[in-house]
Amino acid sequence: MIMPLKGFRCATCGGSGNFLVMDDPGALCLSCADLDHLVFLSAGNAALSRRARTHSTFQGSPGSPRAIASLCDDARVTDEELTGGVLTDQVAYYRRRADEYDVTAYGDDVAAARALIARLVAEMRPVGSVLEIACGTGLWTEALAVWADTVTAIDAAPEMVAIARDRVQSANVSFEVADVFSWHSATRFEVVFFSAWLSHVPASWFERFWQLLRTLLAGGGRVLFIDEHVDERGKEAYVAGQEEVVERQLGDGSTFRVIKNFVEPEELKLRLGRMGWDCEIRRVSSRWVYGEARLTR
Repeated sequence: MIMPLKGFRCATCGGSGNFLVMDDPGALCLSCADLDHLVFLSAGNAALSRRARTHSTFQGSPGSPRAIASLCDDARVTDEELTGGVLTDQVAYYRRRADEYDVTAYGDDVAAARALIARLVAEMRPVGSVLEIACGTGLWTEALAVWADTVTAIDAAPEMVAIARDRVQSANVSFEVADVFSWHSATRFEVVFFSAWLSHVPASWFERFWQLLRTLLAGGGRVLFIDEHVDERGKEAYVAGQEEVVERQLGDGSTFRVIKNFVEPEELKLRLGRMGWDCEIRRVSSRWVYGEARLTR
């Protein structure tokens, strides 16, 4: 496995990525090499490496592709342990926060938030079949439904989906309780949209997420997203020694750990460009950025 110094084009699918494998056809991305399930462990974290090794079982000689896949498969099984359970905490946080989400996310004037959301969605023009990831309480869903032929809205928190179902009863919208990383669909969507979700994707899962989007997107389709600018980072309480884990407290005093990787527009554009995406990002308020990405290969 090689980390290329510059972009490359997969000999099979034409895609790209942060790693490549050399094979008979040429350079392959991890998906085409059937290695996209691997978990990358950064050098220098001895405790993390020991835990992964403890839960691995080599099949074949060490260093062979089968041995590497076995090691990472077993590390993937214990991924929740390796990340300290933060992803489970993150879902629990949004389940518990559902009833107070709109006020805590948008302030006392939810009507004003709805008007802003409607304006932003009108600028996006999300026509055709739309998939909304992490739909939350449905404020964005109802705006998407005005433009789209169909909206499929998913969220891992059933309490969020329940609120969204009550709010949005348009005939062209369907809801599903699902974790996008384990969700499968035969449909290919003309638009994939998510708001305040990308910043909750673990850094080590970033490439995996965008590879997943490739499989969900129809030819010529677009990925549209809204998220928080890196300038907002100072408002979060980061866990000591953790660059992407924050601690949040709800109104009832309960605390949860959540992944939070704020968007740095130029950095994100460059990273997606190396993966075969053409992305434009602009700031739409002091807090929010809007991004639109299309596959270039």
